[in-house]
Amino acid sequence: MLSHGGDRLSTSFLRPDFWENRYQENTARWDIGQPALAFVDWLTDRQPQPGRMMVLGAGRGHDALWFASHGFEVIGVDFAPSAVEQARALAQEQQLSAQFEQHNIFELPNDWHHSFDYVLEHTCFCAIAPEQRPAYVQVVQQLLKPTGQFIGLFWAHDRPGGPPFGSRVADIQALFSEHFDVSSLDPVAQSVPQRQGEEYLAQFSLKGAIARHP
Repeated sequence: MLSHGGDRLSTSFLRPDFWENRYQENTARWDIGQPALAFVDWLTDRQPQPGRMMVLGAGRGHDALWFASHGFEVIGVDFAPSAVEQARALAQEQQLSAQFEQHNIFELPNDWHHSFDYVLEHTCFCAIAPEQRPAYVQVVQQLLKPTGQFIGLFWAHDRPGGPPFGSRVADIQALFSEHFDVSSLDPVAQSVPQRQGEEYLAQFSLKGAIARHP
């Protein structure tokens, strides 16, 4: 059993059926039905150069499809089969070429290593066990090209239990700092009500990387 804050936790959330049931029961409360406003603002303000993007824990694909609609070549992965199916249906409906596949993020194909310009994070980090977070950072590092960037919207809260598991901004920065330079990690002005004041937008680049031009 995994532990967190001295408590013993069920490991059911480590299996795809845990997340599949949330979609089947329509209790996927992390799904806000649209791209995160922080990503919309970031894309508008920064106007980054489009590139190949991996979306971890893509869910129904709202964030992935937003980037795809702005010229990014997007692959989204999720644990839940029905989330992947719904994301594919939305991509077809919107006539976008984004791809969606069912995968455990810790068991991604080796041929994806070092092949992405961007990795996008939104409510995946808080869904994995805190003990898995160093492995998560390794996954991001493996996916990115040497010049790649990690763009993450982190839900930083201190409530016990999970998922969603809590985290502190300082802990996030410390976790990534061995392999990444922290370009920014700032509170977002616009968020959904249940996360207002608790979300932070990160832009990290691999250490030693030559920055991509926005």
